[in-house]
Amino acid sequence: MVNLISGTAPPSTPVRGLKGVVLIVACALVLVPFLAVLSTSLADQQQITSSGGYVLFPHDPSFAAYEAIFRGGVVTRATIVSVLLTVVGSGLSIVVVVSIAYSLSRPGSWGQRPLLFIVLFTLLFSAGIIPNYLLIKELGLIDSYWALILPGLTSAFQIIIVRAFFLDVPAEIIDAARIDGANELQILTRVMLPLSKAVVAVVGLFSAVGYWNAYFNAILYINSPEKWPLQLVLRTYVVDNTQVGGDLPGEVMPPQQSLQMAILVVSLVPICLVYPFLQKHFAKGVVLGAVKG
Repeated sequence: MVNLISGTAPPSTPVRGLKGVVLIVACALVLVPFLAVLSTSLADQQQITSSGGYVLFPHDPSFAAYEAIFRGGVVTRATIVSVLLTVVGSGLSIVVVVSIAYSLSRPGSWGQRPLLFIVLFTLLFSAGIIPNYLLIKELGLIDSYWALILPGLTSAFQIIIVRAFFLDVPAEIIDAARIDGANELQILTRVMLPLSKAVVAVVGLFSAVGYWNAYFNAILYINSPEKWPLQLVLRTYVVDNTQVGGDLPGEVMPPQQSLQMAILVVSLVPICLVYPFLQKHFAKGVVLGAVKG
C-alpha cells in the first residue's frame, strides 16, 4: 500500500519492529539511570552494599534520607537559594530579553543596527573568565546573589529568537494600535506580549533551567557557604564525594549513598515538574522564532 500523502510505501513489519526496539532501548538508557538514583535514595545500607552501590528496586523503601536533608542545614538553605535565584533571575531575564528584542525589531528605532551587531557579536566572542571576574569585582558584587543573576540575565540567542517572532507580527496590528493612541510600551504589553506567549515561555524555560543548573559562577563569585546554591552543594557532596552529615542534625544518619542520591533527586524534581506545563509552548516558540531573522 502506497502512502497517499508522501507517495511512498509504509515501512515493512521488520523495520517497524526494529524502530520499536531502538525506541525502547533509547527510553531505557534515559529512564534506568533516573530509576537507579531514585531507588538508591530510598534504599538502606545493606541493599546498597549487596547491589554494588546502586539499587534498582528497593525491598523496603525509606524516606529517611529525604527527612535528613530537609531537617535543616546547608541542603535546605541551598534549595531555598536556588529557588529564589531561579524565580528572580528568570523573571528579570524575560523582561530584559523581551524589551531588547522589541526595540531591535522596530524599524527606524535609534541605534538599531549597531546594537544588533553588538548582540550578534557576542554569539561569536565572549570576554572570558578573568575579565568577567574583574568586572564583577569592580562592581562590588563578589559574594553577592546579584553576581549569580546579572551575568546570565540575557543571551544573544534568546534575543534573536524573540526578535524574529516580533518581526513576524503583521505591521497592520501595530499600526492599528498606534491609531488607537497606544504608545510603544502599551503596544509591547497589550499587543505583542499576548501574541507571544509561546516564545516567552521558551525564554522563561531556558532561563529557569540555566539559573537552576548554574554552579560555576557560584564557584567564582560566592565565598560564603551559606550562600551556595543547590547545584554547588550537589557538586560538593556527589562529585567531590564529601561526606554528608556534619550539617545535618541527628545521631543516626542514613547511608551516605542514599543521602547523595536524595540531594540529586531534589535537584532534578523542580525542572521535571515545570517542563510538562511549558512543553506545549516549547516547540512552537522555537519554530516561530526561527522562521524569520
